[in-house]
Amino acid sequence: MKLVTQVNFTDGDSFYEALMALHRSLDDSQSLEVNARLILLMANHIGDNQVLKEALEIAGQSVTASHQSQ
Repeated sequence: MKLVTQVNFTDGDSFYEALMALHRSLDDSQSLEVNARLILLMANHIGDNQVLKEALEIAGQSVTASHQSQ
């Protein structure tokens, strides 16, 4: 399996709204904790270590690139 990086949402706006609603009442520490739990739940659902490593690499590259441009 390969990581899907093209838009693959059936209703991305609805997911984004639900994600923002989840965070709305949380402080920074709680927000980080819920993000970590969400990442682990989604990683468990994916289950393919190669796909997860590819996702980690891509996520890390985007953060590194944004910090280098500042």
